[in-house]
Amino acid sequence: MTASPTLSVMSTSQRRLILASASLAGLLALSACATGPGGSPAPTSTTVSSDQLLESAKPGLPNGRVIATGTVMDVAGDVQLCLGAVAESYPPQCSGIPLDDWTWDGVDGSETSGDVTWGTYAVYGTYDGERYLTTDPPIMLALYDPIRPEDPTGGVDGTTSEAELTTIQDEIAARLGQDALSISTERGYVWLQVVWDDGTIQDAADAEFGDDVVVVTSALREID
Repeated sequence: MTASPTLSVMSTSQRRLILASASLAGLLALSACATGPGGSPAPTSTTVSSDQLLESAKPGLPNGRVIATGTVMDVAGDVQLCLGAVAESYPPQCSGIPLDDWTWDGVDGSETSGDVTWGTYAVYGTYDGERYLTTDPPIMLALYDPIRPEDPTGGVDGTTSEAELTTIQDEIAARLGQDALSISTERGYVWLQVVWDDGTIQDAADAEFGDDVVVVTSALREID
């Protein structure tokens, strides 16, 4: 028995509708994978072993004398060189490197409140990884004219997105704590300053986050 022409037309229309619906569903599924809340964000670091993590990096010691600029804080004879943030209280407060062989004799530019004496200076010394030993008379920071350090990026801006840089900055700040003297994003990089790095911390940052993402700088500069 021959099929009815009307039934044949309806069947073709139904098939076209089913195919169109399937195509639309496929497009929606692809779209959800790309932009939907269930999609996985781009990774901000590579997988490295625990002893290669940024916070596990142990740089070697500087060779000879170094110089650093910061706040010398003397609290009842306990003297520290603060290279990071200083609380804007009176007297100010900070946490730094124990500073040995420091004397206020002949040193201008200090203030005293109670048993606290402080001032900002360029301090020459040697660093053993834990303590700073003064070797030369300090220079008041207001009178110090430092040599501008070379730009480690060579003047080339980074290409990492601001959103990813912010994520990396927050992660590093949380993991390093006070070991990060300062951390910020600028010119397409995360800029991380630590007390001292001979390249070891930079290598660890590159291994975790990729080349040309995090720039590590040292507060201490070798002068000998």
